[in-house]
Amino acid sequence: MSNNELANALLQACQKRGIMLATAESCTGGMIIAALTDIAGSSAVVDRGFITYSNEAKMDMLGVSTATLEAHGAVSRETAIEMATGALARSRAGLTLAVTGIAGPGGGSTEKPVGLVWFGVSLDGQSVTAEHKLFADKGRDFIRRETVRHALELGLRALTNAGLASW
Repeated sequence: MSNNELANALLQACQKRGIMLATAESCTGGMIIAALTDIAGSSAVVDRGFITYSNEAKMDMLGVSTATLEAHGAVSRETAIEMATGALARSRAGLTLAVTGIAGPGGGSTEKPVGLVWFGVSLDGQSVTAEHKLFADKGRDFIRRETVRHALELGLRALTNAGLASW
């Protein structure tokens, strides 16, 4: 499925169940919320998107703790979870998608290479999951587009696992 098809499927699944959606994005800079709001009628489901590129924005807008950022860094499981739960607490959403990663071309390290992205998903505060992907270093645009794709897939998977959608 294309990103547009995934976004449409996620919007339809949320609308069918009356679930509002919010995003918390770092490395994608708003590309996930853009993919969703590119679709006519998305306002019935999309509440808001938080663009939290800097650590300060993550703390101010989402409540990510200084301790988490100092201990684990911005690109970590812990930060992705705090981003997802922070977006949930600061919106009308029942489903939140959070991403934080290193899109390159610079900024990577041995421990956290270019292409590493952590994803956080929160569904009604009852389930919070996080996982990471290491995308091939095929350029910044590739990593960001694949991050959008995977985030949309995770949203659909969360709804499916909760018995709220079939995908």
